[in-house]
Amino acid sequence: MTTTLEPATPVVATKRELAEAAMRRSWFPVARMADLDKPQSATLLGTKLVVYRTGDGTVAVQDRRCPHRGGDLSKGEVHQSSIGCPYHGWQFAASSGACVRVPSLADQCKIPGRAAIKSYPVELRYGHVWTVLEDPIREMYDVERWRGLDLEWLAGPAMDSAVGVGITIENFRDVAHFPFVHKVSMGPSPEVVEPLEVTRAGLDIKMERPLNASTGEWAEDGDAMMYYECSAPGLATITYDYERLGHRIVAGFPCPVDYETVVIFWGVANEVGYKGAGLEECLRVEEMVYREDLPIADGIEPREIPWDAESQEFSVPADLFTLNYRRSFNELMNRVKEESRVDASA
Repeated sequence: MTTTLEPATPVVATKRELAEAAMRRSWFPVARMADLDKPQSATLLGTKLVVYRTGDGTVAVQDRRCPHRGGDLSKGEVHQSSIGCPYHGWQFAASSGACVRVPSLADQCKIPGRAAIKSYPVELRYGHVWTVLEDPIREMYDVERWRGLDLEWLAGPAMDSAVGVGITIENFRDVAHFPFVHKVSMGPSPEVVEPLEVTRAGLDIKMERPLNASTGEWAEDGDAMMYYECSAPGLATITYDYERLGHRIVAGFPCPVDYETVVIFWGVANEVGYKGAGLEECLRVEEMVYREDLPIADGIEPREIPWDAESQEFSVPADLFTLNYRRSFNELMNRVKEESRVDASA
């Protein structure tokens, strides 16, 4: 007897699954360059990493677990071109992850052939070390407005936050919360938001908005034009253009520890020759803004954008920028979906 099998029901990924897949293929910061005098521990979407700079200057991002007996390499010793496990001293090459020395072996030719740790791509940008877990679905961030500027960067202190990347970026780029959350750092702000002029080109969203100095921490700097930019999944920036001072920048790039938790990496930059406050003072003021945001953002429910409409939300014109960020993220998810469809049909 012949049995006819019904065609398999195609597996349809939820938007949350697509969002996670897109983030695994996107660049995120995992350490500050200023901290690489010793190995750094990081977790990116559940993957435990070690970040370090060798004696020869190579910066590496690799799996944190030693494959011998599970030692934590972030507690190990950095050598000229490798990192050593703190447990038994096994050394792994920064360039390839291959085990290059086992101290307990008299004959180093007998190192187990498959003993190695996974190495990940590395980009050094904006004062941070960036990596990507899987084959990138998008390019590393490159803000067009900054290309002609000679910038000096200073990385801020990393901050833990109990919400996901999407919620964090939306908070960075939301303009309607200023009069309620940033009364100290920004001074009085109008509650009514003017019509927003927002443009989106693929993954990149831009908006221009004047800064009226008001009575906040920036009052003495005078008025400026603010150029808001963000890009899915995890870059949000403001470039301040002061007519008499020059350019200064604040940028945030949250790293997803998991889907609903981030470490906020961020930094400030001044154009060389900027006539306003120095980097340390800019960092102080911007940190005030971030720390005003944290207790409010950490109370948001759900803890990540409800991509699958599991929670009802309503929007108004003041949300135009963040809605375009969601469209940007959706485009990134669609890239993953289309690529998976092509792979399945090949």
